[in-house]
Amino acid sequence: MSPSSMLYWTNDWIWGAPLIIVTVVVHVLGLGLIDQRVTRVLSSPMRPRRFFVSFAVVMSITTLLITLLHGFEAITWAVAFRFLGALPDNKSAVLYSLGAMTTYGHANLFLEDRWALLGAIEALNGMLLFGLPRPSSSPSSSMSGCRGTTSCRPGIADRARSAVRRGLGPPPARHQRRQPYRRERPRRCCRRARSS
Repeated sequence: MSPSSMLYWTNDWIWGAPLIIVTVVVHVLGLGLIDQRVTRVLSSPMRPRRFFVSFAVVMSITTLLITLLHGFEAITWAVAFRFLGALPDNKSAVLYSLGAMTTYGHANLFLEDRWALLGAIEALNGMLLFGLPRPSSSPSSSMSGCRGTTSCRPGIADRARSAVRRGLGPPPARHQRRQPYRRERPRRCCRRARSS
């Protein structure tokens, strides 16, 4: 390995490491914000029949927001590629960045030779971003020993199950429905009328 290639690799890491840090911080903050909003919507009381509709809408919007979050992070890398002159135009920079982040790759797009390692660093960043846990199951909460206990902040699925248990979620199946407790009134007036 020649000293000039080591210099190129050093430049790749000098640009790649801060981009990884920025995108991971943005990703974690974005997931935390999305989690707060979803928690607020799903924990509000709603009629049982509307739970499925609300849940489907919330999950669809959540999926869209997370996809946009990944797109924003890929565009951040594309801007860096354009700034460094690693790709000729914006369209190819965004396409290459999305391909590298998802590890899909694209057969017709390549970075300039001196920035080749930067594409692999972005693929590493993509694996980190797609593998990050949701904020409520962050490493800090799992290290505190609260796995599976009620002291942990529950995730989206846990809150949905809790809503069902509290009667805010969908109704149970027809054969499982309980009849409401009805207090029988004494029929004194009817008995008096019959006896007289």
